[in-house]
Amino acid sequence: MTAGFMKRSNQSREGELCGLMELKKRKLLEETDLFVLDMDGTFYLGDKLLDGALEYLEAVRAAGKEFIFFTNNSSKSPRLYLDKLKRMNCHITRRQIMTSGDVTIQFLKTYYPEKKVYLVGTDALEESFAESGIHLTQRSPDIVVVGFDITLTYEKLEKACTFIRNGAMFLATHLDINCPAEDGFIPDCGSLCAAITLSTKVEPRYLGKPFPETVEMVLRQTGVPRERIAFVGDRLYTDVATGVKNGAKGYLVLTGETKREDLADAVIQPDAVFESLKEMGTYLEEMMTEKRLAI
Repeated sequence: MTAGFMKRSNQSREGELCGLMELKKRKLLEETDLFVLDMDGTFYLGDKLLDGALEYLEAVRAAGKEFIFFTNNSSKSPRLYLDKLKRMNCHITRRQIMTSGDVTIQFLKTYYPEKKVYLVGTDALEESFAESGIHLTQRSPDIVVVGFDITLTYEKLEKACTFIRNGAMFLATHLDINCPAEDGFIPDCGSLCAAITLSTKVEPRYLGKPFPETVEMVLRQTGVPRERIAFVGDRLYTDVATGVKNGAKGYLVLTGETKREDLADAVIQPDAVFESLKEMGTYLEEMMTEKRLAI
């Protein structure tokens, strides 16, 4: 068997695999009615909109499908995210955005409505908690909640550890270890919780993605069946895992934390991998064009 024949044979098999992968992506997109989109690392990076992101939203709308944003980043309130998206020429309603802070507030109101909470979080998160009727305190709390606190001080850290050692429940808005930034990554909520756990020997109960409370909130708000929902993002252990672990779909985009080479040893495997939202939007546009031509 000649080297040339083997090369052509390998190229043929690679072409067949690519064709099968493309068909799988199209089928999955056809079966998706609601895209739950991550934000930082997926739709934008820092204050910079990612290429093709707005065009992707237009493709979703043109295909008769829906989208909402869900971010684990609890450092900002939904109102601040709405303002940020507006500055990027992305105009949505309050019902089209959820945060891990929203999930945590709902969890507290449902299961611990009378409990006092010590919050390690930004002013924006504290404002959201207070507006929702959460009883915040600086003394003898029943629960310590840790968010992505970019205003963290040693005093806050020390108080959280002391309260937890004294028996307070330990909750966290989300488990993300790092937050993508334009110059790399910065420590996120999971990193802050790791420091508290190292000191107290107590593990937190995490909310946000990829946990069931997030999916249940999306289901209640949208009414879309979970099997017709896809969670889209740049992280396997949060964005993708939310879908694949909870009866929905998980699509990975390679514009943030996860790189293609990370998939080889990953425990969580996405249903589909896209280079970006731009590529996903191109698929949707092509599918709509084919449908129109078939009429």
